[in-house]
Amino acid sequence: MAGNSFGTLLKLSTFGESHGMAIGGVLDGVPPGILLDMEAIQRDLDRRKPGQSALVTQRKEPDQVQLFSGIFEGKTTGTPIGFAIFNTNQKSQDYTHIADSYRPSHADYVYDQKYGFRDFRGGGRSSARETAARVVAGALAKQIIPSIQIQAYVSQVGNVCLDKSYLELDLTQTETNDVRCPDPKKAAEMESLIKSIKKEGDTIGGVIDCVIQGVPVGLGEPVFDKLHARLGSAMLSINAVKGFEYGSGFHGVTMKGSAHNDAYQTDGSTVTNHSGGVQGGISNGMDIYFRVAFKPVATLIQAYTTINKSGEVIETHGKGRHDPCVVPRAVPIVEAMAALVMADFSLIRKAQLNRTHEF
Repeated sequence: MAGNSFGTLLKLSTFGESHGMAIGGVLDGVPPGILLDMEAIQRDLDRRKPGQSALVTQRKEPDQVQLFSGIFEGKTTGTPIGFAIFNTNQKSQDYTHIADSYRPSHADYVYDQKYGFRDFRGGGRSSARETAARVVAGALAKQIIPSIQIQAYVSQVGNVCLDKSYLELDLTQTETNDVRCPDPKKAAEMESLIKSIKKEGDTIGGVIDCVIQGVPVGLGEPVFDKLHARLGSAMLSINAVKGFEYGSGFHGVTMKGSAHNDAYQTDGSTVTNHSGGVQGGISNGMDIYFRVAFKPVATLIQAYTTINKSGEVIETHGKGRHDPCVVPRAVPIVEAMAALVMADFSLIRKAQLNRTHEF
């Protein structure tokens, strides 16, 4: 199976399945001599783990990461960092009913067609549980670029959405509620909606906004490796993601060029930031901001019609433990993938400049 690695100088390769022994990864390219904050790594992992509130799947996993290599006396050695998170609460029997059938909007059918074989336990390799490895790697990546701050938050669940930009919000409030929305009133509305959807045995989608601050000018390459293209690729690789836009995004098509252009100030900053911190594929020093749309979770705890391996129409229903809305747990995943991209481009830029100072 191809496509298990991400990055250029900072490269992550992940392994494992939802109901296998463990999931994990190897992060190669981390510079030597970085004193790691292990609590920060575990803290990000705890933000993603299942069972943390009534709004998410009740699968109980401690999700304690174990690092096996690339660290000595608390510092990175410059060699590959290998790590694993062992699965402890699998209930594979919850998936025996789909061993010979395909769940709508899941990867079941295409996996069977592509590989001629699939692990039906929780989706196997296509399960969103794989993203736990990304969160560990992203937490490591953040420590490569301490001067760059990455903050994601839930801005929409279903039709309940924020009507303020990140500049008008107190993002320190993001972790004060289970939805991870910085507006307490909207968070309460989102929570109520998710709970009502869950009672119906249905699911709902949402949007996560992300802001990256403290970015120097010059990250990104001008043709195929544009900074926003790599960010888009990173976000679209996350399970359930259906859309990505940065800066003015689709709203920009309603504006005239005279209004959309970001006028320069004498220090090189811009009066407005419709560009979203990226021009010509290269960071311009302004805040980078983007939005990521997540579809409703495909597994429904209600009856549905599908087909089996013989092509026969059958009726079945979802079983097991699933998120009624994925966005609260996806916030640290979005941050992790953004951190991997920003750290990778920071290392590339450092190599280009042949500098040895700290970022």
